[in-house]
Amino acid sequence: MAGKFTSSTQAIPDVGKVPRHIAIIMDGNGRWAKKRLMPRVAGHKRGVETVRAMVKACIARGVEYLTLFAFSSENWRRPVEEVSFLMNLFVSALQGEIGKLHANGVRLKVVGDLSAFEPRLVALIREGEAKTANNFRLTLTIAANYGGRWDILQAVNQLALAHPEKVGCFGEADLAPHLMMAYAPEPDLFIRTGGEQRISNFLLWQLAYSELHFTDTLWPDFDETALDAAIASYRRRERRFGRTSEQLVEPPLAVPPAPTSGAPVTNSDA
Repeated sequence: MAGKFTSSTQAIPDVGKVPRHIAIIMDGNGRWAKKRLMPRVAGHKRGVETVRAMVKACIARGVEYLTLFAFSSENWRRPVEEVSFLMNLFVSALQGEIGKLHANGVRLKVVGDLSAFEPRLVALIREGEAKTANNFRLTLTIAANYGGRWDILQAVNQLALAHPEKVGCFGEADLAPHLMMAYAPEPDLFIRTGGEQRISNFLLWQLAYSELHFTDTLWPDFDETALDAAIASYRRRERRFGRTSEQLVEPPLAVPPAPTSGAPVTNSDA
């Protein structure tokens, strides 16, 4: 439900040892295939298996939200043949995985500008979202034809249309419900595989206070060990949200005074 999660710039979110929300840029599929003298599309196909494994791993570790950057608004610049393969792979993945996701209590969400996709793909997306809508073991979000700047702009446009009388006076709380991922808390941990160290127009608003983890591991090779390393890195971070380190240290517990000499010992003291 929109508006039920704490904004990291407006208040201090709850912080746990396990990130509640992990967002991942799945980079390195093409290079994985090239290293094996295979076509780039073979890497994308292998990457789907890694997605399946990461869904299971996140459920096992108590992660509640997993968001994967599958296709950016800039990926249309890739070779036509590769884009066509990715679209067909998306269709086949939806057809093959929706039943499994539903059986495992996973809710599917797809965010992005779906108007550029073929009607068949959009219909499969909507069917999958509807079928899994009442599952809450894990929310799996696929960002497809998504861009962070686009997300902010579409939210601003929606807000301005809904409340033209307030233009010039909008606040963060007004805009947040119109963002594509208003149903989820902000990511605690952002992971990018493949060795690149940038966020590439992904969740620009939502990553404001996320912990960033970059790994050289290519996405098809990213496994439970790599995920655990990322979570271990997250646990070592000091999540201050604008505060000082000293403010994070909890005050020592008050020590009760020792009983006076000759005072009787009660059962609770024994």
